[in-house]
Amino acid sequence: MAEIRFSKPSIYRKDMSAVLQTMVDEKIGPGERKREFIKGFASLMGKKDGIALRSYLDAIVLSLKAIGLEKGDGVMISVLSPRIYLEAFKRLSLTPILCDVDDEMMVDHRGGMERGEAKAIIYYEPLCQIPRSFDDVNISGLPVIEDVTQSIGTIYGDNRPGGCGKIVIASTEESDLISTGGGAVVLSDDEAILDSLKKEISGIRSFVELPDLNAALGIVQIEKIDGVIERRRKLYRDYIEAVLRSSSRPFGSASNLFESNGYGFAAIPPSRPDDQIEFARRYQISAKRTFSSAIGYKLIDRFDLYPKAIPALSRAISFPIYPFLPSRDADTIVKVLSHLH
Repeated sequence: MAEIRFSKPSIYRKDMSAVLQTMVDEKIGPGERKREFIKGFASLMGKKDGIALRSYLDAIVLSLKAIGLEKGDGVMISVLSPRIYLEAFKRLSLTPILCDVDDEMMVDHRGGMERGEAKAIIYYEPLCQIPRSFDDVNISGLPVIEDVTQSIGTIYGDNRPGGCGKIVIASTEESDLISTGGGAVVLSDDEAILDSLKKEISGIRSFVELPDLNAALGIVQIEKIDGVIERRRKLYRDYIEAVLRSSSRPFGSASNLFESNGYGFAAIPPSRPDDQIEFARRYQISAKRTFSSAIGYKLIDRFDLYPKAIPALSRAISFPIYPFLPSRDADTIVKVLSHLH
């Protein structure tokens, strides 16, 4: 039996046909398809407009600049957020204010305010999660950059991703829900921010904007996103039920109002995660630590500062979940999840 791949992009023949058509049209640089892609992404997220870039890091840096942050300003961010944010802070000489998470795995900005003066909040939504309400963060009075890379399509009661961000960003890398083969989008409803973003790249568009070749792939991915998420949701529900039969617990919300987008699935076992990864490997399943690339991964001994995030940082394990996962492989994963210990 071949090893079950950890991830696989949701690219169908139709997707590649759109890319090939762009090549036939001999217009592969940033152009009309890039504009169409941004329009579709903005509509999906309920935003007015934005820009599409070749780099996730550029998207973060430009977003931080667009909300007017200056050298030395503090930015609150949860320790579950990816380390790429620290590189963006370094480039702009910003000060990260590392925060624990709340009960819904979102940045605990209230605790962050108590620990230092902040000028903005990075609201990173990890592994499908969104809060039931954005009220707390919306009344903070601080500009919010909401990263919906892993939460697009998740539903929590009446809440949807994109509900608190003055700026909304999403990576569109190979393994993301909407993939362009690499890059990111930055969206907003604020005209001043949109003007700032577009002005920032005005002289270098051909070097930083997403090419039409990649945008064509993203357009088709947006068109089929509902079907992709539904397949992912089915797997996610099966995985949840399996873990609840084990001595482990699933990462994130267990509310019946929560509908995951199925971007990823993680379990938190009570024992050593490496033992459970090895257990999964015996069944040819590629499992891995969920937050090995998170800002707080090397801070797992600081339970005094991050008590709610530490269990996820130190023990969460992710399992394969994607639309092309064969039923027999999904059944094997369910079997292993139900026996985690």
